[in-house]
Amino acid sequence: MTLQTVILAAGMGSRLGRSLPKPLTELNDGRSIMQQQHDNIRAVFGDDAELTTVVGYRAETIVEAFPDVNYVYNDRYDQTNTSKSLLRALAKTGKGGVLWMNGDVVFDPRILGRAIAHIERDQSFVTVNTSKVSDEEVKYTVTPEGFINELSKTVKGGIGEAVGINYISSADKKAFMRQLTRVDDQDYFERGLELAIAEDGVLLAPMDISDLYAVEVDFAEDLERANLFV
Repeated sequence: MTLQTVILAAGMGSRLGRSLPKPLTELNDGRSIMQQQHDNIRAVFGDDAELTTVVGYRAETIVEAFPDVNYVYNDRYDQTNTSKSLLRALAKTGKGGVLWMNGDVVFDPRILGRAIAHIERDQSFVTVNTSKVSDEEVKYTVTPEGFINELSKTVKGGIGEAVGINYISSADKKAFMRQLTRVDDQDYFERGLELAIAEDGVLLAPMDISDLYAVEVDFAEDLERANLFV
């Protein structure tokens, strides 16, 4: 079975202060952030993974670096956020479930190995880290049954952080896409997940990877931390 995989790489990534798109940032091992993502996906899923990347800012630099994957262009990349980039990609991936990730996450490939069981059950999930809860990160709470309840940067009393690697099941995909259509242009995709939980009864499992590394590179200090692992 082909696994549809999406990388969100349309943004300008201005906080890191580089001229190239952030996913092309070079790591200490000589690979770019996006190259290690491709390597991780292939290491775990092999040729069963169909790769689609959403591009916008300086799209040609990413296409040139990775010519052998599918591309979706967000021509409003400077006016929209990840909710609208993801919506465009989901519309191109058929009816099956989709694994997606932010294009600036440096992560342990074992995270994807851990995800296999959820994907095989077609269980929607958000990858989370319970070892720290920073104010500026996307945080979450859970229901008494253990599923995600709230998911945003403004969550109070969050029990962990969302890492930026997620899966939407084939059963939940239509509802999620409908909610992504509704949300504001500047909303993150997590807002669509929150609405799908509240209004469509989507059950979103937290997949804890606190024992593994995953670093979302927004600032220079994040890049330094990511380079400790690669």
